[in-house]
Amino acid sequence: MVRLLKDESLVSQWEKFFEEHCKSDIETVALEYPEKRSLFVDYWDIDKADPKLAELLLSQPFKALFNGEEALKKIDVASENKIQLHFRITNLPDTNKIIIRKIRANHLGKFMAIDGLIKKRTEVRPKLQVGAFQCSKCGAVIRIEQDEDILKEPSECYEDQGGCGRVSSFKLLTNLSQFIDSQKIEVQENPEGLRGGAQPERISVFLEDDLVGEIAPGDRVVVNGVLHSMQRRRGTFRLTSFDKTMDANSIESQELAFEEIDVTPEDEKEILKISKDPRLYEKMTESIAPTIYGLNVEKAALVLQLFGGLAKEMPDGTRIRGDIHTLFVGDPGTAKSQMLYYMSKLAPRSVYASGKASTAAGLTAAAVRDEFGEGQWTLEAGALVLADMGVACIDEIDKMEETDRSAMHQAMEQQEISVAKAGINATLKSRCAILAAANPKLGRFDEFLPMHEQINMPPALISRFDLIFSILDKPNRTTDTDLATHILRAHKAGEITENIARSKKSKHTKKEQESFMKDIIPTIAPDFFRKYVAYAKRNIFPVMTDEALDMLRRYYVDFRASSEDSVTFTPRQLEAFVRLSEASARIRLSQEVTVEDAKRAIHIIDQYLRRVGLDRETGKFDIDIIATGISHSQHDRMRTIMDIIKRLSDEAKDGNALRGDIIRESEIEGLESGKVEEALDRLKRQGQIYEPAHGKYKITEY
Repeated sequence: MVRLLKDESLVSQWEKFFEEHCKSDIETVALEYPEKRSLFVDYWDIDKADPKLAELLLSQPFKALFNGEEALKKIDVASENKIQLHFRITNLPDTNKIIIRKIRANHLGKFMAIDGLIKKRTEVRPKLQVGAFQCSKCGAVIRIEQDEDILKEPSECYEDQGGCGRVSSFKLLTNLSQFIDSQKIEVQENPEGLRGGAQPERISVFLEDDLVGEIAPGDRVVVNGVLHSMQRRRGTFRLTSFDKTMDANSIESQELAFEEIDVTPEDEKEILKISKDPRLYEKMTESIAPTIYGLNVEKAALVLQLFGGLAKEMPDGTRIRGDIHTLFVGDPGTAKSQMLYYMSKLAPRSVYASGKASTAAGLTAAAVRDEFGEGQWTLEAGALVLADMGVACIDEIDKMEETDRSAMHQAMEQQEISVAKAGINATLKSRCAILAAANPKLGRFDEFLPMHEQINMPPALISRFDLIFSILDKPNRTTDTDLATHILRAHKAGEITENIARSKKSKHTKKEQESFMKDIIPTIAPDFFRKYVAYAKRNIFPVMTDEALDMLRRYYVDFRASSEDSVTFTPRQLEAFVRLSEASARIRLSQEVTVEDAKRAIHIIDQYLRRVGLDRETGKFDIDIIATGISHSQHDRMRTIMDIIKRLSDEAKDGNALRGDIIRESEIEGLESGKVEEALDRLKRQGQIYEPAHGKYKITEY
């Protein structure tokens, strides 16, 4: 193999290139050797210096890279030890960048670049590079270079390596053999590139030496390497169909937000123009799912969620998330799922999943044992990891698996997912905004029941959402008329469009089509909206003005002071104000968060608290309803009843408190009998009291 690839004239060409253009880079790498073992060269630097060499690199990469590394050995550097560097190429031309589903047989053997996200990775394993085999007859050590996946043994004891020349059996000497680190990853197409709902395709990529161990599932990368085929087997039989794989030469991480969204100078000019529009917020709200009638507050919140706040890295290593989490809970048929699906298509980077996720990885991550890892455990990324730096739309989040639920707490607040499964310990990034929908257990949403009793989610998880909207379906003649008109006109618009497109003798005109379509066409086209969001998240990092800061501080302090006996707000809600204010400023492409932005955030959170954070008994806001599932007034009542039960139990001969006595004593304390009975049932359900005999209660002792 070495003899076939080696070309002295090519080695001298590379040597000349390195001497003239890369000498300082080689010396820098040599100083840090062996921690750094690769020389990275931009393709366009080679093309500028020697176009024929660059062309050879793309068409015959094995030959070009092999001779390039041979030339690197000859470069004289001031180093005590002999260094052996890898030659790695970055920034390939667009003609050699290809999406995974477009890879064909004519691309095999060529130097190509593919972009996508890491779906799986195996552990780092040593791979045999040069095997040392000992002859069982004469004891000579024969070295064989391994260039395939299957171990290659000597066919005889070679005389040119000091052997006896006879056919013999051989023993592999691992201590004299040369090994190299290797790892296998699976790269999947970016989900946002699949607008037709197609199944994302994947390719296996092999990494070696200093490329291994640097990337984790969920990372977005561009892999530069040589495409080749790998023969498939069925038992001992070799098949004629091959798998496509890639040997990675270099990996470029996509660190910047939304690098896959191309914003041209013309787009930028249009974005800056629209950002000055006085009706900007209204236009953006109108562009969110226009086929869905109403829900203006929810749509305004979704616009803010798309833009998001600023993630902040603190000096002590703490990270404060900037992503806004939103939860929709409501009656069936109120377009929750449709809204989520629309947002998954609109967001520049998004993943749509169901809480009852069908894959093994589910929402978070999983250790999987399959053919990809040759029977070993591999780490597979779930929906939240794949949505890193984007939006994760999760429908029916209340039906998620129990294993996912425990990981969700960390995924939502710290925006990381720690995996400790099957001997794999890893921390994956999940820096995404979560847009979730849940259905009430009882079919319809009850405004008078605590949130956690209606959906199958613990209060601690519900409280991590910045915004929670209950979507109710209440009969109202005026609203119902408008809603029915909107839905029916939308259907008629679709019917006319289909009729004009498919019928040869359509009676309908384009003008009639436009008049019906005007209600459901987004004010800002989805493609342009996507570019606007990507541009804002790349370039706009607003800072709060002193006036906005004072307004949020006053609102927070005054609100908490308005109710001394209950907690109306927590610092978590204050952080939500900041995130929403920053998102509001980003929409205007403003580098300052103004008082108007603070007011917009206050208005949206006020709307959310009125729906799900209002204590119906006192008429006051009480965040405990969301955070713990019990309002402050209910908590006080239950504590009073517990005291009464304890006192009556101590006084009774049998140590039990009678139900009638408890209700009578509670009424003396000023509690309503109906509320007392409800509290008794709740305490019994929670296991704080028990009923040793019918109508008799006792406090549970732990």
